[in-house]
Amino acid sequence: MGTPDFVLWHFGRSRKRENHLDRGPSRLWQRSGRDGATARRRKKRRGDRVITDDITEFAQALPPLSPLIGLDLGTKTIGIAVSDTFLSVATPLETIKRKKFSIDAEAVIAIINTRGIAGMVLGLPRNMDGSEGPRCQATRAFARNFERLHDMPIAFWDERLSTVAAEKALLEADTTRKRRSEVIDHVAASYILQGTLDRIQHINRADT
Repeated sequence: MGTPDFVLWHFGRSRKRENHLDRGPSRLWQRSGRDGATARRRKKRRGDRVITDDITEFAQALPPLSPLIGLDLGTKTIGIAVSDTFLSVATPLETIKRKKFSIDAEAVIAIINTRGIAGMVLGLPRNMDGSEGPRCQATRAFARNFERLHDMPIAFWDERLSTVAAEKALLEADTTRKRRSEVIDHVAASYILQGTLDRIQHINRADT
């Protein structure tokens, strides 16, 4: 399996992506409970606000033709990726150093406001057996705290092996060790976000 197109594109390689703009914009689902029987989800609503593990629930809350932001929350850094308005391609953006929550949130909100972001995807670092430990609890706490500052749908995406996949992609893209250390977190964020985008595209195709 080769390096994903969105990673090669970010690092200046040529890429061929067939008709990704023809997939069309994200549509709001009006069906309820389609995946409810099988999806393990935790959601919190306050008006139109949604925090959920269920991508169908998340997709329902998104306005059309608005990009998403993906975050890979580490203990020392936050990797950031963004999508196009068609919700087709995730692009690694930057990595910020963590300070305290208010400062971290301010930096993320600045990106959201500049780019017209409509929803957030947080990588959920589950253990390999699917259980949740302290890092998952910290990620869920980040979402709850962020919701108080910015009215935006928030989804969690299982990020197991995303950093491993990002590291492999960077090696295949012939990046130096120094460069890998600089970009690994926001490349991992792009894997998290791309997984969500692919799921949303699948949901939309199933609805046609």
